[in-house]
Amino acid sequence: MSIWSKVKGWFSGMVRYDTEIKREFGVKNITDDAMTDIVEKCFQVYQGKPYWIDEEIHTVNFAKTVCSEVARLATMNIEVNVDGSPRAKWLDEQAKKAQKQTRHWVEYGNAYGTLYFKPNGKGIDVITPSRTIVTETDGDEITGIVFTDMQYVSEEDRWYTRLEYHHIENGRYTIANRCYWSENKATLSHRIAIERTPWKGLAEDTTVENVEHLLFGVYKTPQGNNIDPFSPLGLPLYADAMEELKDLDIAYSRNSKEIFDSKRTVLLDSDRLMVAGSKIGQQNQDLVVKQKGLPDYVKMVEGTGEGDIYHEITPTLSTDIRLKGLDAYLSQIGYKCGFSNGYFVFNEHTGMVTATQVESDDRRTLQLINDVRDSIKNMYDGLLYALDKFADAYGLAPRGTYEVTYDFEDLTLNEDEDRARWYSYVSAGQVPFWYYLVKHEGFSEEEAKELAQQSQQEQLNQMALLGAFNAE
Repeated sequence: MSIWSKVKGWFSGMVRYDTEIKREFGVKNITDDAMTDIVEKCFQVYQGKPYWIDEEIHTVNFAKTVCSEVARLATMNIEVNVDGSPRAKWLDEQAKKAQKQTRHWVEYGNAYGTLYFKPNGKGIDVITPSRTIVTETDGDEITGIVFTDMQYVSEEDRWYTRLEYHHIENGRYTIANRCYWSENKATLSHRIAIERTPWKGLAEDTTVENVEHLLFGVYKTPQGNNIDPFSPLGLPLYADAMEELKDLDIAYSRNSKEIFDSKRTVLLDSDRLMVAGSKIGQQNQDLVVKQKGLPDYVKMVEGTGEGDIYHEITPTLSTDIRLKGLDAYLSQIGYKCGFSNGYFVFNEHTGMVTATQVESDDRRTLQLINDVRDSIKNMYDGLLYALDKFADAYGLAPRGTYEVTYDFEDLTLNEDEDRARWYSYVSAGQVPFWYYLVKHEGFSEEEAKELAQQSQQEQLNQMALLGAFNAE
């Protein structure tokens, strides 16, 4: 268990098997086509393949920067701890392995808007919306969904596809698998028994009692969905800023082109550099020879012979003005994505600030990160619940209760202020000195306790000497 699969559906387009799903399970896809289109279009932007690039307009791929920055801030020093029983110990092992990948998964989830984490009995599948079809909801909670899985078997030159339908009603959880093979992955041509596919060993139909939630975790971006308000799916984090992302790429490309074309040029009369004794017929040949020995910014031109020709061309750049425009686009993009105004800029530097200033100036950014962290917690809650049920089904760990706690780095923390505050606790006798050394000075617990004990012993010795001196 706990083997994480590669992201399923990463590069594929949205899979739509509506007819087969309705025939097999009697349900239909409730996701709006507009939702499907915006997710696919946004992810192409994240990949650095936006629809607006051409020979003149290139992309700086700022959508990825936004997704990455949110993931970095949200997962800083993340700790997921599970306690309470032997079952909790096993779940904690799975959570610790997942922590190593959390930052990547959050970034991908920001790009897609939604990401699923589903135990499969042997490991964890990470699934994008392109491999899922939502069929039922209860408010904002998914109660019916079809996962699609595809594998190509080169020996048979066949594509195998599995439709895995999850449905919950009145605490009764059902999982139904239906398999097909075809000569291409775009269609489901022939129904086939699961035992004749790469997924042999899985049951075609499984029922689990006393289940409260679907058996997978979901990461979803926090903003509202204005494309499909009734959809339980999240929008890509930058979906509202697509126009500004396009404008940023245009502005950056034009600024880059202006700088590229701003090369200094010197026009020089070729007659002034004639080789001594050369004849007129040799002029063109001499011109080629002399040009090879000159700096590349010097260009020789035919003169009239009536005067010196030396003309220097130094283009005037409007970079400063363009940078202000770029900063305006960056600020608009950041604000639409949930950051505080001015979080992203090219040419602004800020000095050290206190935690109070950070909390005041970046309140919008902090709210965004807190919302994303709530989504991370919700994802882990669902995943650990699913793992708990799979442990029951497959006998992976002893039964028992568990409790989950989450810890993230405080983004408003000022190191100097925090160190001074904790030292005041030591001075007041509320916290042992060794704990302060571990938390703020980089000591191991063993080294800190030994040093604290030596310090305490020296204080006792000094007090004893002082007492002996007073006695005399």
